[in-house]
Amino acid sequence: MSKVKVWDGFIRSFHWLLVVAIATLYFSAEEGMLELHFATGYFTLALIITRLIWGVIGSKTAKLSSLIHSPIAAIKSFKNNEHKAGHGAAGSYMVIAFFILILAQLGSGLMTSDDILTDGPLVKYVSTDTVEFAGWLHHLNFDILLYAIVLHVIAIVIYRIKGKNLVKPMLTGSSEQVSVTEPVTKSPLLAFVIFALCLVVLFTTWGAEPLSYLFS
Repeated sequence: MSKVKVWDGFIRSFHWLLVVAIATLYFSAEEGMLELHFATGYFTLALIITRLIWGVIGSKTAKLSSLIHSPIAAIKSFKNNEHKAGHGAAGSYMVIAFFILILAQLGSGLMTSDDILTDGPLVKYVSTDTVEFAGWLHHLNFDILLYAIVLHVIAIVIYRIKGKNLVKPMLTGSSEQVSVTEPVTKSPLLAFVIFALCLVVLFTTWGAEPLSYLFS
């Protein structure tokens, strides 16, 4: 079977940049490096905004609509070791879970305060009770996110044992384990342009202060 392009350049970049971003967010929070934490948070926000937009206008395998499957389809997909271009039905549930957890993490972070020096940019627009709830959610949700990551890694290992390599296609963009009759990817150029624009907007507004501190 010949190689088939299943992941475009942005989707692959998004995946690995998100791994680095989450690791940096964890490290910076543990070390109390709040400027780095906030700067990385805005970077992650630009990533997720672009990913959601690309999920509407991008490659077939990047479409958010391709993630919608019934629970029965997900169970059959996992049992039958489904080989298809893009996320299988079972994997789609994990992707949706990650989107929800990351959006909750970013949203709560924007409304979180350490009550000393650092406030999220939305703190001034919400009540004290909301800020307290956001802070609680921000810490709890990150623990849940870490558990989800562990579960994701375990699933990758199980699929590998069953003969399906999920890591290689996310590195190379191509797979020899699927067969398609028409292209399922688009040029990622527009996605990278959108990402760059999101970065510019975020780092010239909310991210200007932590960024200037980091490079001062």
